[in-house]
Amino acid sequence: MVKRLTHSRKEVKVGRLFGSLVVMLVIAALLFGITGCSSKPQNEPSEKSGSTASSESTPSEKAQTEKTSPVRIGIVQIADHPALDASREGFKKALADLGYKEGETVVYDEKSAGGDTATALTICQKFVADKVDLILAIATPAAQAAATATTEIPILFTAVTDPVVAKLVKSIEKPGTNLTGTSDLTPVARQIELLKELKPDIKRVGIIYNAGEPNSVVQAELARKACEKLGLQLVEATPTSINEVAQAAQSLVGRVDAVYVPTCNTAVAGIDPVIAMCEKNKLPLVTGERGPVDKGALATDGIDYFNLGYQTGKMADEVLKGADPSEMPVGYLEDLKLIINLKTAQKIGLEIPDSIKNRASEIIQ
Repeated sequence: MVKRLTHSRKEVKVGRLFGSLVVMLVIAALLFGITGCSSKPQNEPSEKSGSTASSESTPSEKAQTEKTSPVRIGIVQIADHPALDASREGFKKALADLGYKEGETVVYDEKSAGGDTATALTICQKFVADKVDLILAIATPAAQAAATATTEIPILFTAVTDPVVAKLVKSIEKPGTNLTGTSDLTPVARQIELLKELKPDIKRVGIIYNAGEPNSVVQAELARKACEKLGLQLVEATPTSINEVAQAAQSLVGRVDAVYVPTCNTAVAGIDPVIAMCEKNKLPLVTGERGPVDKGALATDGIDYFNLGYQTGKMADEVLKGADPSEMPVGYLEDLKLIINLKTAQKIGLEIPDSIKNRASEIIQ
């Protein structure tokens, strides 16, 4: 009796399993009837709708996504000082004028390297890891760091004196790399001539620049040639960091009749003690750009860094719309400005000739 009962239970279990198998086969057949009636595989487009069952976005969907996703721009600035700050703001203003809305259609990641090239490289490597759409590099060391970090992401540079010497581009007309931008090469000879015009009796001109900056070395050589042409002696003071600028300025006391500071990142970042030294010793100070003149330097006949950055911003817009940086010539700013600080002239007891006043773009009083 026990054996028979056990056998019956086994039969019941087998029956249940068989029934379940039948149900599963029926369901599978129904599903096949629904999905398998088409002669085309499921992942191929239907002739009626032309749509696809693939999970990938259609071209129109991708375009819509690209349209609504903000452009990401990494900005690396070698140091904080008025000229480079102005370049950055000019760049952003150009894009704003072209319809880019910050926080909506464009997002900026702005970093300063504090004058350290290793930090600049770290910043750029982070931009690459973040897959930004474009990098703006402000000043030669920042541009060199960006070029080291990537050969794929487009790089726009500004405030770079000689991009060929800095090995950022192969030529001015055709960069041939993923970099292009604007040069801040100022009319150095014209600025030395301005010193001579401001104080005709000068014999020795002091120049303060960092010999470790390629852009500054280029300008120093141009200043040397300009001084030779005018019969002037050029006396060099070459600080290697911002902290050494004051000492470099003091080393010129009693040795020069005037001082010239080109668009050197180190010298301009530490310009305050230079201005103080020149004022105390009644020395005319001409600089490569207007930032130091606003602070108390005597004069400049050079570029406007805001406008230079603005020009770079317009180039960035072209790149973001598909232009190839390797084919875009490096730009130069032709709008030069002669700016005179009359307050400083009075402090050092210098009379500004009317010939200079009359052609000045701006006079600070």
